[in-house]
Amino acid sequence: MNYEDSFKKHCQDYEIGFEIVEKIYEAGGRAYFVGGCVRDTLLGINSHEIDIESYGLPITDLQKALKPKFEAHCVGKSFGVLKLKGVPIDISIPRMEKKTGPLHKDFGIKIDPNLSILSACERRDFTINSILWDPLVRKLIDPLNGMEDLKNRILRHTTEKFSEDPLRVLRAMQLIARFDLRVDPETLELCKEQSIEKISPERIFEEWKKLICQGIVISKGLEFLKVCNWIQYFPELKNLHNCPQNPKWHPEGDVWQHTKHCMDAFARQRGSLDKQEALVIGFSVLCHDFGKPKKTIIQIDGKITSKGHEKASVPLTESFLGRMTEEKKLIESILPLVEYHMIPPQFYRDQSSDVAIRRLSLKVSRIDRLIKVAQCDQLGRPPTKPDVESFSTWLSSKAKKLKIQQQGLDPILLGRHLIEMGLKPDKRFKKLLESSYEAQIEGSISTLEQAKDFIKNLDVYTQLKQSQSF
Repeated sequence: MNYEDSFKKHCQDYEIGFEIVEKIYEAGGRAYFVGGCVRDTLLGINSHEIDIESYGLPITDLQKALKPKFEAHCVGKSFGVLKLKGVPIDISIPRMEKKTGPLHKDFGIKIDPNLSILSACERRDFTINSILWDPLVRKLIDPLNGMEDLKNRILRHTTEKFSEDPLRVLRAMQLIARFDLRVDPETLELCKEQSIEKISPERIFEEWKKLICQGIVISKGLEFLKVCNWIQYFPELKNLHNCPQNPKWHPEGDVWQHTKHCMDAFARQRGSLDKQEALVIGFSVLCHDFGKPKKTIIQIDGKITSKGHEKASVPLTESFLGRMTEEKKLIESILPLVEYHMIPPQFYRDQSSDVAIRRLSLKVSRIDRLIKVAQCDQLGRPPTKPDVESFSTWLSSKAKKLKIQQQGLDPILLGRHLIEMGLKPDKRFKKLLESSYEAQIEGSISTLEQAKDFIKNLDVYTQLKQSQSF
């Protein structure tokens, strides 16, 4: 295999990275591509960022070596990381870390540009992230046999230093899902010994976002959480395990199995969604049945029901996400999709009216998103093969015709229109606008002139007009 051609093909800004390595060499140092960009290239995956590790030069000399062509900003001198302005390339100097306390920030850090490559690799998390590429001599450096593990799709820790940062358990979760890996038994045991309690919510959420946005077999990442006992830190997920479902509608098994299948369906359908869209839809799918354990009832005749689970899922979703992020807009976008995830196929079966669809758009804002969540819910029931195309096409077509596919129904009549009609601002404006909007939802009015004519026939309009004529 011609590795150089692979790096040129899959590494964005490869030539710039090569030039940086060259400049460091000319200044008396040595530098290598390392980490994710090497791993992804070997897997034939495009990498949009390059990490370079530099040896032999202190950070000040490193900055001088890059000038004047590259403007490098230091991200905390104690960490020895330089970010290049305008280019997605980070340059780091090897460092030694020593745990000094329970928090993830409790490390004593010593930058050491003279550290050996082996020692630097042993500080990394997994062997597949400890492979280096030397573009000057066109050679891979693999002191921990990461290439063999990558070939065999094994996720293996580097050394016992792995346990110094428990976030690596969640990193394992998302890497397993992204690259369809199986975890090494010894690595699994190390993960079981770790605790989430001292990790900041922000760092936790970053790993979940990678799982949602980049996971290919998300079910494997979720199952890893259960196997290593970290699912205990996410009780909303833990409770799905062994929660029964009616086999008529869910032959795949319990709610845990259903959720995993739904997430794999989401990964298959994620396509070209941008990151924000993927997060909204992906987390909605993940959380859509959180309320089932609370609402599931096994009747005397053995029939299993979970009426009201949709609404019961909403506060649990809010709690699950709220412990990890303060992104209120994101959470607010997800909650209604969870609550109404069963509506699209129901509306199709009932051939619901335009009025009902308009009202639905007011609740969820984005009907196009709701359709995607409903699709994943229906597809998460193997071996059945539900007809998701029919309800999706029908509802999407209806929403498009009503101009509410990607937004709620915008009111035709606004306060400024009332002023243009000669009225002075008044608290009764609210009643007029609400009545007009309700008529718009019902389909009675569709133009501004119709809206104006409509409110002129209301008692509140007559009273307002009379009170302001004196």
